[in-house]
Amino acid sequence: MADILTQIQDELDMLLNQMQSQLSYIKTRAPPAIIPGQPQLSTFLEQEAQTAAAASAHSQTQAPPPPPTQEEYQHDIRELSKDLVLKEQQIEVLIASLPGLHTSEKEQVERMKELEKELEDLEGDRIAAVEEKRGLVKIVEERIGSVRTVR
Repeated sequence: MADILTQIQDELDMLLNQMQSQLSYIKTRAPPAIIPGQPQLSTFLEQEAQTAAAASAHSQTQAPPPPPTQEEYQHDIRELSKDLVLKEQQIEVLIASLPGLHTSEKEQVERMKELEKELEDLEGDRIAAVEEKRGLVKIVEERIGSVRTVR
């Protein structure tokens, strides 16, 4: 089970890296073109410059918030502690509900084989239903065609 999760994580990391490289390529090599009749939008560089300018102007005009009082600090610590304990308990419940937690590897492999067989059976049923649908559509089309020729 851990191998599958690691494999999924590796694939997600690879996809995210591909997406990041593609977006970087688009950003640097394919700037937006003007479309006739459409409003002109900012380029990525212009947008980043505007965002940076707004952030620096905002940070210069706004003073940092005052430090919390000791009472507020203690309240925040208690609230954070409660949240952490709650999240830990939720994670424990999720872990306990994972399939195969109390079964051996052999039993898990057998269960996977059963599920694969069930999936193959369902796929066969799906293919049969698609074929039946095609036949019914053909019959309906023929009937519609015959109604048109009668008139």
